[in-house]
Amino acid sequence: MSATTSPSGNSSGRASVPPAGRPGSPGGPGRSHGSGGSYRGGRTKPRWGRIALVAGAVVLLLAVIGGIYAVNYVNGIDDNLKRTDAFAGITADRPAKTVDGAFNILLVGSDSRDPDAKEDQANAWRADTLMLMHVPADHKSAQLISIPRDLWVVVPKENGAACGDGSRAKINASFAFGGLPRAVHTVECLTGVKVDHVVAIDFGGFKEVTNALGGVDLYVDRTITSIHKPHRVFKKGMMHMNGAQALDWVRQRYQFPRGDFDRVKHQQEFLKAIMDKAASSGTLTNPGKLDDFLTAAAAAVTVDQDFSLKDIALQFHSLRSDNLTFMTSPNKGSETINGQSVVVSDREKALALFEAVKSDKMADYLAANPVKKS
Repeated sequence: MSATTSPSGNSSGRASVPPAGRPGSPGGPGRSHGSGGSYRGGRTKPRWGRIALVAGAVVLLLAVIGGIYAVNYVNGIDDNLKRTDAFAGITADRPAKTVDGAFNILLVGSDSRDPDAKEDQANAWRADTLMLMHVPADHKSAQLISIPRDLWVVVPKENGAACGDGSRAKINASFAFGGLPRAVHTVECLTGVKVDHVVAIDFGGFKEVTNALGGVDLYVDRTITSIHKPHRVFKKGMMHMNGAQALDWVRQRYQFPRGDFDRVKHQQEFLKAIMDKAASSGTLTNPGKLDDFLTAAAAAVTVDQDFSLKDIALQFHSLRSDNLTFMTSPNKGSETINGQSVVVSDREKALALFEAVKSDKMADYLAANPVKKS
């Protein structure tokens, strides 16, 4: 493969270019660089991007509670949601997606408070967690696929560029190269799946949403001391956590055998816990608690211009955490490439997963590839 220079200055191999206008092959454009061992955590300092999981909770919970609570109230929240052009420059004929049939939401975590940052200022973004949420056509379940922030991919050189026309980097670099639209385009090239909606959440929203619920109960699978001040001690067993504690817990990775992958597991467990707590009778039957939660949740997110909370609330009011399946994009673990610790995609397995998403055949996929429930 010919060498190219990435926007960060790193020399990298270029993948073959697929036909213009079509997403590249799923599982990471181009071939993988051999097999990797168990992942022990990359060298990049953890950032607030893991807050993406709260965006998923917000989307699902507002839908659940909105359907139970009041459509007029949801209308008011819908009108007040912060919005951004998440698809700027990707295509000129991208139609708005309604809630009929299957659709996909990209959940993005960022410590930036300005999703509308111009492309030349895009490095203000610090997002490193992505989750692709697929909702099948029957609207009775959802599958949330975590995409490792260090996944080694081709990032297209422009928002409208062909999928193979770019340079290799970790997928979280797509935000720095071109803001939220570049990240959307990179994910579409990676998976071959069309993203219908985007929900982004910032750091502050994590604590506020959790605190509005009175905290959540999470299982600590091993006793650790946080590497961040004030160096909290998390003892093995069930632990009730407020917003600051939960944020600290899901940031940890270096103390765990599988590093970032254990952190992803903890994120997924938190999403289920926060959804169960918000859908509990204690929240639904207390107008004050419910209003505090909905206000905090709405303030935490930024959505694309066509996102309709009202439509989602009406269509997905029966969705519960038991109907959610969490998984991680198939990969071979970590390798060192160009001096960077990166995650290498398992191309064959990723192709199968994302083809099932694209064709809305996740039920068949999960029957053949069972996922252990948290």
